[in-house]
Amino acid sequence: MPRIASAKKNMRKSRAAAARNRAQRAALRTALKKANAEGATAADKKAATSLLDRAARKGLLHRNAAGRHKSRIAK
Repeated sequence: MPRIASAKKNMRKSRAAAARNRAQRAALRTALKKANAEGATAADKKAATSLLDRAARKGLLHRNAAGRHKSRIAK
């Protein structure tokens, strides 16, 4: 357990960021599964594309990986 105030704050920030990243990654994976499913609607594909763009912008996913997923959804 850190003793220095700045280290305590940094630990709080990193825990919050990890929880946020985990939630966003789970939502993205769920959207991708729905978009790649057999009877996927246009709305499912659009939602997945939007989440991929956001994940790439925020650094949750590499931009080339996001582009690859978007290309496969559009195919």
